[in-house]
Amino acid sequence: MLNGDGAHTEEGESKQDGNSEADGGEDSNEQEVIVIQDTGFTVKIQAPGTEPFDLQVSPQEMVQEIHQVLMDREDTCHRTCFSLQLDGNVLDNFAELKSIEGLQEGSLLKVVEEPYTVREARIHVRHIRDLLKSLDPSDAYNGVDCNSLSFLSIFTDGDLGDSGRRKKKGTELEQIDCTPPEHILPGSKERPLVPLQPQNKDWKPMQCLKVLTMSGWNPPPGNRKMHGDLMYLYIVTVEERHVSVTASTRGFYLNQSTTYTFNPKPANPSFLSHSLVELLSQISPAFKKNFTSLQKKRVQRHPFERIATPFQVYSWTAPQVDHAMDCVRAEDAYTSRLGYEEHIPGQTRDWNEELQTTRELPRKNLPERLLRERAIFKVHSDFAAAATRGAMAVIDGNVMAINPGEETRMQMFIWNNIFFSLGFDVRDHYRELGGDAAAHAAPTNDLNGVRAYGAVDVEGLYTLGTVVVDYRGYRVTAQSIIPGILEREQEQSVIYGSIDFGKTVVSHLKYLELLDKTSRPLKVQQHKVLNEKDESVELCSSVECKGIIGNDGRHYILDLLRTFPPDLNFLPVDGEELSAESQRQGFPRQHRHRLACLRQELIEAFVEHRYLLFMKMAALQLMQQKANKDSNKTDMPAITEASEADSAQTAPAEASAESTGPADSAAAAAAPQEATEGEEKPSQPTTNGPVDPAGSQNGECKSPLEGKELEESIPGLAQAKELAETLVSEDGSGIDPKSREVVLNACKAVGSISNTSFDIRFNPDIFSPGVRFPEDTIEDVQKQKQLLKDAAAFLVTCQIPSLVKDCLDHSTLPMDGATLTEALHQRGINVRYLGTVLEFVNKTQAKAQLEHFYRIGIIELITRCAKHIFRTYLQGVELSALSAAVSHFLNCFLSSFPDAVAHLPPDELVSRRKSRKRRTRVPGSGDNTAWASLTPSELWKNIAAEAQSYYHFKIQCESVDQVVEKYGLQKTTLLREISVKTGIQILLKEYNFDSRHKPAFTEEDILNIFPVVKHVNPKASDAFHFFQSGQAKVQQGFLKEGCELINEALNLFNNVYGAMHVEICACLRLLARLNYIMGDHAEALSNQQKAVLMSERVLGIEHPNTIQEYMHLALYCFANGQLSTALKLLYRARYLMLLVCGEDHPEMALIDSNIGLVLHGVMEYDLSLRFLENALTINTKYHGARSLKVALSHHLVARVYESKAEFRSALQHEKEGYTIYKNQMGEAHEKTKESSEYLKYLTQQAVALQRTMNEIYKNGSNASIMPLKFTAPSMASILEQLNVINGIIFIPLSQKDLENLKAEVQRRQQLQEAGRSEEPAEDSPLELEDKIPVD
Repeated sequence: MLNGDGAHTEEGESKQDGNSEADGGEDSNEQEVIVIQDTGFTVKIQAPGTEPFDLQVSPQEMVQEIHQVLMDREDTCHRTCFSLQLDGNVLDNFAELKSIEGLQEGSLLKVVEEPYTVREARIHVRHIRDLLKSLDPSDAYNGVDCNSLSFLSIFTDGDLGDSGRRKKKGTELEQIDCTPPEHILPGSKERPLVPLQPQNKDWKPMQCLKVLTMSGWNPPPGNRKMHGDLMYLYIVTVEERHVSVTASTRGFYLNQSTTYTFNPKPANPSFLSHSLVELLSQISPAFKKNFTSLQKKRVQRHPFERIATPFQVYSWTAPQVDHAMDCVRAEDAYTSRLGYEEHIPGQTRDWNEELQTTRELPRKNLPERLLRERAIFKVHSDFAAAATRGAMAVIDGNVMAINPGEETRMQMFIWNNIFFSLGFDVRDHYRELGGDAAAHAAPTNDLNGVRAYGAVDVEGLYTLGTVVVDYRGYRVTAQSIIPGILEREQEQSVIYGSIDFGKTVVSHLKYLELLDKTSRPLKVQQHKVLNEKDESVELCSSVECKGIIGNDGRHYILDLLRTFPPDLNFLPVDGEELSAESQRQGFPRQHRHRLACLRQELIEAFVEHRYLLFMKMAALQLMQQKANKDSNKTDMPAITEASEADSAQTAPAEASAESTGPADSAAAAAAPQEATEGEEKPSQPTTNGPVDPAGSQNGECKSPLEGKELEESIPGLAQAKELAETLVSEDGSGIDPKSREVVLNACKAVGSISNTSFDIRFNPDIFSPGVRFPEDTIEDVQKQKQLLKDAAAFLVTCQIPSLVKDCLDHSTLPMDGATLTEALHQRGINVRYLGTVLEFVNKTQAKAQLEHFYRIGIIELITRCAKHIFRTYLQGVELSALSAAVSHFLNCFLSSFPDAVAHLPPDELVSRRKSRKRRTRVPGSGDNTAWASLTPSELWKNIAAEAQSYYHFKIQCESVDQVVEKYGLQKTTLLREISVKTGIQILLKEYNFDSRHKPAFTEEDILNIFPVVKHVNPKASDAFHFFQSGQAKVQQGFLKEGCELINEALNLFNNVYGAMHVEICACLRLLARLNYIMGDHAEALSNQQKAVLMSERVLGIEHPNTIQEYMHLALYCFANGQLSTALKLLYRARYLMLLVCGEDHPEMALIDSNIGLVLHGVMEYDLSLRFLENALTINTKYHGARSLKVALSHHLVARVYESKAEFRSALQHEKEGYTIYKNQMGEAHEKTKESSEYLKYLTQQAVALQRTMNEIYKNGSNASIMPLKFTAPSMASILEQLNVINGIIFIPLSQKDLENLKAEVQRRQQLQEAGRSEEPAEDSPLELEDKIPVD
């Protein structure tokens, strides 16, 4: 986004600049949006045998979508083979409603039964089976058909909105049982697994049929085909009646066949029905009764519990599920069916054609872009599912290789138009780069490249569909196939790049032109290399990036594994010195392979950092020039090489200010650019350079306001900065020589590739073995080498410290391995730096406040090492021993039992096979038993060795118990992390890890092993811009506009992704929060419920994100008066948190404060104290004893003691709080005053109590006792505290407040339009975050 002129103009548009209400980009977007949401209308639908009903439709919908609705509705769900007719004309399934003549408000559509074909009959049977299984979670456990688990409804007793009305309001507190199970209480040491999946009573399905399968008499013989027989079914009803059913063109009827005799004549009566459900309802009363109640239950479930997710989510635990007979599943297993591809003519899909055609769709306006992005997303998720299924088939040995003669690891496969290769170093291709280790790393690097080029989205340049699947220890790369590539030799087809890592290189003008468009956003420098004839060849990518023109005439690029520059910290090069900082930390280090690259996020951050430096230097030099001119002004400090590590948090926007004529400083100063003002200020702490020694130099960005004041205080700096901007945007012509020299100096200092403007790019071929550069580019190459060293140093000196700082001030809160990895990646830190990060934490002064981070890091490091070992361990295991091998590995890894012994499969299976030497070998069929000899001590030695060699981190532990002891880990967390990383699914039961007499796992406990899949996530760009500008609005305090923008984003997200997606989840959460702040509690509850369900389904039931969603939902439930539900949700959140990362985590203090407050509200004082005091302990540990969070904790505890009339303890805690407020905020602050008032009140109460006690002692039983005020807390006051601890400040509680809020919003709008909005957002009552600065 940075270098020079806007590479993505549309991105620049909808980035909001704080000062103008909505700039052009926004307006045009909003008009386009209106086009999409044409008003809906209502049609009547008449189905056979039911009353006509109304259906709300929108003109964009296709007829097919009405079909889907009818197949889901309770009263029409059993119909699949029908047409819709308007006035006797059949509607085309794929027509949009608006294109149908005569269809308008109130039209009557008739549902007309159509004759069956074999395909339609199959679809019908499949649909009926889906309806029968609709409440059965086994598909979710088995990880098929994009089903996944959700447990929210168990804790909310069905739908939230209703339950408030259905049950008595939660104000009668007596009936609520508030005691949590023992394992949830603070300080409990047990971490049971079973509650992870509470039993859902709906899932004990009512049986409708015993058996429904295809009959053995299929397919019908010729003479029966001519009578219209399509297929035969065999059914056993619940009443034990065995029947044989014919599916014919007219429908379904009973025939006279039995198991052993074929008699296709209709039975008497034959019960001919168009739908199988109608037939079964007539012959089986139990079916009729149970099917009806099953459908009622199905329709009552929240839609989000049953919609398919876009990508498969796997569960690492499952209960023992009975394996029932299922014809459709059995049939699916042996066909290459994927998703709904039977709806597509020609059966197997041409994935490459689909992927590339969707890219070519037009994208000029919003509706077009939405269509395009929706198509791209759909094809990608289908392709990922197909590739995953194919990769598993390959490893399981169910696909024939295209080169069956070669040894196993060299084999390649084609299945369903997808090409599969294994992650091994075939033909010594990667020998110089690290052999198998490099071959294993290359696919993920390549995928990152595909992702990057896909995001830049240049017309005319194509990448392959790519999915990387790790399964049973093998890495499989799945790619779509370039048309014609299989008929030609690779040497002939490559017309750009190199097939031998740079020995021979070719180039091509068209490719240079296409790649040049990507070079700016991806920061790739055009460069020359020498080929085998010593001729220089121009490239605009790394050498091994190959260009091939397919038979379809498209320009494809593949092998993008070096899209991003090499990471010199892990690439020792002879004769090259890294910067002193890197060396001090022990870099460069030896790595497994030579493909270690910097992440795209790091490149972005580095360039941004350099940009700030550049602006600062230019501005300072200009000021010096100015100062020299006006020597009467005080001299400015001499310019110094400004290279502090100010990691800028906000992305500097494009500096594209048009220059005004021949720009001398006066002209530039006279025309301040409105547009760039707003965008630039926040991103440029121009002043905390050498100019202002008092300014903060610890790398924080100043707030835009401070920036302004400082600029005004230093004369001429603002103009200098303006001029710097003008210079940057110019190409250098028409600037006076002095100014040009300024830019030149600044460019040199920051390593820009151009001398007249800021432009940093990297040459990805530097340090690639085998690549040679022409003599005349030596200077360039030197510059590039320096740039790479700087970037590597930047990672170590800026990014890692900034990550740790963010953890210290709790703006980053990883809870498990996945969120830790994400936090590293956001800052461009690769996981191979994990050891370095942990070392850094170890040396930090505030190490105690980072204990949670350190612990999560250690767990991640250990489980990753174990995963590396497990990978090679599994490759040697044959299929029949898989569960034994996995359970043995887990025993060695986690069980305290010292001599874990593996159980080999029984001998009679083995011996016969040994005698006949196997001829053909499939990838997943090792038949050695070396795995069985692994011992726990050996495994832990290997883990320690792996940690040392891969992460350069010392773990001094010989066994799991020592590790647990030394680092304070818990075994359930280790189990979860290793299972999620390797795809193991284990039986849901309590495991005894600590027994020294028997191993924790048996082979029966290993239920399944799933693939771990990496793929590209196509983005909904327009929706995302709306979402971002909505967030920006909210942060400025414009809630209403923010709300509108985010609602808009939600619509667009739904348009592109369908109903289920991670980004929709974030959208819903923010909407709920806004609804809540604006006083609409019911709406907040409904949106947050969707967010929780979606998070469970898309991310997983115990993902950290899900835990937070549960907490928000609990708050909104409380506000809606559903107290018992709020408690259940909080207990669930606490349980998940304990399982995922244990009790010692800053986030746990928040959960416990919430629980404590709710318990206080329902007058469970002793329980409440247990949670609040635990929160106090954790807050004190992680925020420091003098923190405002701790003061608040003290206050909450004091209030409970007050309710218990234990005034002495209450006083003690409130005094602590008061002291903190006084020291931090001063005497005059409202918080301090509030606290001192409360202290006075407590003292009075204590005195009164003492008086009464004395009275009783003196006069015995006939004392006249003054009644004491014991206050049960009011719900409003509890809610107020809940809002404070959850960082929500302002809640209008009355209609009047709402009116004021609206007036305030309008006043601000007018202010804004007048362009005078100078007031800082900080003072508004609408802030979402806690206003009190937390130290």
